[in-house]
Amino acid sequence: KCQCKLSPQYMYLCFIHRSMFYRAEAFNSFDHLNLVSQTEKGDFIALDLGGSYFRILRVKVSHEKKQTVQMETEIYDTPEDIMHGSGTRLFDHVAECLGDFMEKQQIKDKKLPVGFTFSFPCRQSKLDEGILITWTKRFKASGVEGADVVKLLNKAIKKRGDYDADIMAVVNDTVGTMMTCGFDDQRCEVGLIIGTGTNACYMEEMRHIDLVEGDEGRMCINTEWGAFGDDGSLEDIRTEFDREIDRGSLNPGKQLFEKMVSGLYMGELVRLILVKMAKEGLLFEGRITPELLTKGKFETKHVSAIENKEGLNKAKEILTRLGVEPSHEDCIAVHHVCTIVSFRSANLVASTLGAILNQLRDNKGVTRLRTTVGVDGSLYKMHPQRLQKTTRRLVPDSDVRFLLSESGSGKGAAMVTAVAYRLSAQHRLIDETLAEFKLTHEQLLQIKKRMRTEIEAGLRKKTHENAKVKMLPTFVRSTPDGTENGDFLALDLGGTNFRVLLVKIRSGKRRTVEMHNKIYAIPIEVMQGTGEELFDHIVSCISDFLDYMGIKGARLPLGFTFSFPCKQTSLDAGILLNWTKGFKATDCEGEDVVHLLREGIRRREEFDLDVVAVVNDTVGTMMTCAYEDPNCEIGLIVGTGSNACYMEEMRNVEMVEGDQGRMCVNMEWGAFGDNGCLDDIRTIYDKAVDDYSLNSGKQRYEKMISGMYLGEIVRNILIDFTKRGFLFRGQISESLKTRGIFETKFLSQIESDRLALLQVRTILQQLGLNGTCDDSIIVKTVCGAVSRRAAQVCGAGMAAVVDKIRENRGLDHLEVTVGVDGTLYKLHPHFSRIMHQTVKDLAPKCNVTFLLSEDGSGKGAALITAVGCRLRDAEQN
Repeated sequence: KCQCKLSPQYMYLCFIHRSMFYRAEAFNSFDHLNLVSQTEKGDFIALDLGGSYFRILRVKVSHEKKQTVQMETEIYDTPEDIMHGSGTRLFDHVAECLGDFMEKQQIKDKKLPVGFTFSFPCRQSKLDEGILITWTKRFKASGVEGADVVKLLNKAIKKRGDYDADIMAVVNDTVGTMMTCGFDDQRCEVGLIIGTGTNACYMEEMRHIDLVEGDEGRMCINTEWGAFGDDGSLEDIRTEFDREIDRGSLNPGKQLFEKMVSGLYMGELVRLILVKMAKEGLLFEGRITPELLTKGKFETKHVSAIENKEGLNKAKEILTRLGVEPSHEDCIAVHHVCTIVSFRSANLVASTLGAILNQLRDNKGVTRLRTTVGVDGSLYKMHPQRLQKTTRRLVPDSDVRFLLSESGSGKGAAMVTAVAYRLSAQHRLIDETLAEFKLTHEQLLQIKKRMRTEIEAGLRKKTHENAKVKMLPTFVRSTPDGTENGDFLALDLGGTNFRVLLVKIRSGKRRTVEMHNKIYAIPIEVMQGTGEELFDHIVSCISDFLDYMGIKGARLPLGFTFSFPCKQTSLDAGILLNWTKGFKATDCEGEDVVHLLREGIRRREEFDLDVVAVVNDTVGTMMTCAYEDPNCEIGLIVGTGSNACYMEEMRNVEMVEGDQGRMCVNMEWGAFGDNGCLDDIRTIYDKAVDDYSLNSGKQRYEKMISGMYLGEIVRNILIDFTKRGFLFRGQISESLKTRGIFETKFLSQIESDRLALLQVRTILQQLGLNGTCDDSIIVKTVCGAVSRRAAQVCGAGMAAVVDKIRENRGLDHLEVTVGVDGTLYKLHPHFSRIMHQTVKDLAPKCNVTFLLSEDGSGKGAALITAVGCRLRDAEQN
C-alpha cells in the first residue's frame, strides 16, 4: 500500500525537476495548428482511431446567425487480430468502415475533407502527415512504425476505388479534444486524455519551439507524456507491480508513465497487488485461484465498480467470479487497494498537468493564470473531482476550468480539418495566381524565337527605324589584344551613382591594370532637371577627381560609359534616344552626349580632356572580360536595368557600311516586347508596374527582368494578396503602398537558402511590414516566382544571341564567353543558376561560359579608349 501512496507535491516536483527531459519529448512531435476561428464552415468527416473500437463522424459546420455544428456518428470495432496483424490489414479495415459510413450517409459520390484523429505518438512536419513513432494501447500492426499513416490510409482508400477522400489533417486525440472544447470555450488551451491511455497537449509559444522556424504566435504541442520516465527518471517511484506490468506488456521499457496511470493497466495493477497480498496471507486466507492468476481477468471497469457507492457488494460479486470466497474484511481491503491505485493515477496526472499550467503562466508573464483544460477519457469521467482537487492544490495561483469533451475528439478533428481546408483553398488561390509566372519550355522557346525576330529587324536597314530592339552599332570593332598601354580616364554613368576612374594599363609579359576611382551621387533633382545642370554636375565631379589625383594639368584620353540607349555615328559620338532608369533631364534626348560633355568641360574652363569613346556599360563589361578571356564576345548587364551586346558580323550590320570583320552591337534589349510581342506572358502586375513607371509602354522586357522593377512586381502582388486576405491580416500598411521599398538586396536576402523564416520576418519588419511567419513564407514564395521568371526570360534572350552567333559562323557547336555584371546577377542566390540552365536548355549546341566582371564597366571604358587610341595611332602612322 505504501508503494502506491505518493504525495502529489512530491510527484509535481519530480516532473518539474525533470522538465528538460519532458520538454525534449514534448517537442519530438508537433501539430501545425491555429486555434479555430468562428468563421469555419462546411461538411467534413472525422475518423477517430485509438482503441479497440473507432468512430467515424460527419460534421456539418454552418454559419448563419451564429456558428452551429451538427454531427452524425457510427462506431466500428477493431478486432484484436487486426490490431496485431499487418498494417495493410489495419488500414484496409479502416478504409472499409469509412466506405460503409459514406454509403450510409449517401455521400460516396462526394470528395469531402477528412480529419484523421490518430491517437498514437507521431512525428509531424506538416498537418497532413504523421510518421508513427511507436504503437501504444496494445496495438502492434506490423509495417506501420516509421511510416506516414496518411499515406497508408490513402493507399487503402485508393485500392478500394469506390470512393475518394481528401485527408486534410492528422491530429492526436488529445489535440482533437482541446480543439473540440476550444470551440465552446475560447480560453481552452490544454487538452488532456485519461482513459485507455493518457496524453496531454497545450498551446506553446513559438519562440520556445526550436524544431520549428519562427518565433511569432503559438503552436499546439502534443507532449506524448506517456513516455515520461522511459529514460529511468521515474525509477525511484515505480513499484514492483509497475515493473511486472511493463515486463509483460507488448512494449517493455516504453510508455512507463502511461502504464502507471492509464485505464489499460489499472485493473492489472490491482490484480498483481491482490495476488501478492494473497500469497502473503493478507487476503482470501491465502487462497489463490487460477482466475486470479490469469492476466486481464481483473479489468479497470472492475476498479471503477468497486470504488462506487455499492463498492463492497460489487467487490464481493467480482471476487466471487474470480473463484475466491472473500470475507467482508477482504472486500474492504480490495476497495482500499482500488482507491489507492486510482488516487495515485489522479495524483500523477495532476502533477504533470501542474507543470504544463505553470509553463503557460510563465509564458504569459502573469501572476495568476486563468485557463481551461479540455478533458476526455473514461478514468477522468469516473472521478473528475480527484484530478481537479489535486491540480488546484498544486497550482493555487491558477484558475483552472475543466471542460469535459462531450463529443470526444472527433468534432475537434473536424474543426482542425475546417481550418486546414480554408488554408488549403487559400494556398490554391495563391498558387493559381503565381502560376502565370511559371513559364513552360515551349513558352521560353517562343520568347527565344521572338527575340531572334526582333534582332533581325534591328539589324536590317529597312526595318531598323521601327524596330524595338535597336541593335545599335557601337563602332567598337575589336576586343583588346594585349598591347594596350597608357593612362586613361573613365567616366561611368548609369544610375543614381556614377564613378570617375583613372586606369593605368601596362602591356608586356606581365600585363597589369591599376585603377583608382571615386564614386559620386546624382541627386534626384539633377537626374530630372535640365541637361545643362546634369552635365555641369558631372564635370564638377570630374574636376574634383582630377584634383584628388593631382592630374588636372594632363590632357588624358577619356572613355565615357553611358548606360542609356544611344545611336552612335562614330566611336566618339552618341545620340541619346531616350532616358531610362528614372532619368528625365531635359534637352538631352536627340543630342550627342559627347558634345554635351565637351560643352560642360568648356563652360568649366579648368581642364581639357580627349574624349575618345562613348560606350554602353554592356560593351564596357564585355571588353573588361575580353581582356581576361579572348573568347568573350558577349556582354550582359542584369542590375538596375538590363541590356546585352555582342560581336556581330559586319555583313549583317546594315546601318554601317562595309562587310569585313565584326562590330560590337548594343542590342538595347530592354525594349523587347514594346510592340506587344510579349503580351501573352505579361501579367496584371507587370502592367501595373509599367503603368506607374516614368516611361510607360517602354522597356517592357527590362521591366520583367531587372532589379529596378522586380521589387515593384513583388510589391504589387503582395498588395493584391493582402486585399484578398492572404497576407498581413488583410491590412495594407503605408509601407506596402510605398513604391520602391523592395530593392534588389532585399529580394536577394529574402530568397537566401541560409535565411531562416525568423530572419525573413526581420527583413520585412525593417521594411515596415509587420507580418507573421506564415506571411514570411508567402512573401518568400512570391519573390521566388518573380525572380525565377526573370532569370528564365533573361536566359531565353541570351539563348537567342548565342545561337545567332553560332549560325553566323556556320558552326555545329559554339564555345563562347559572356561577360556579366549587375547587382541582381551578382547578389541574388538563384538568378545566375536558373539563367545558365535556361540558356543550356534552349541553346544546346552552344557551350556558354559566364565570366563575372569584377571591375564593373569603368575598366571596360578605359580599355575601349585604349583600343581606340591604338587603332587611331595605327591609322595616323
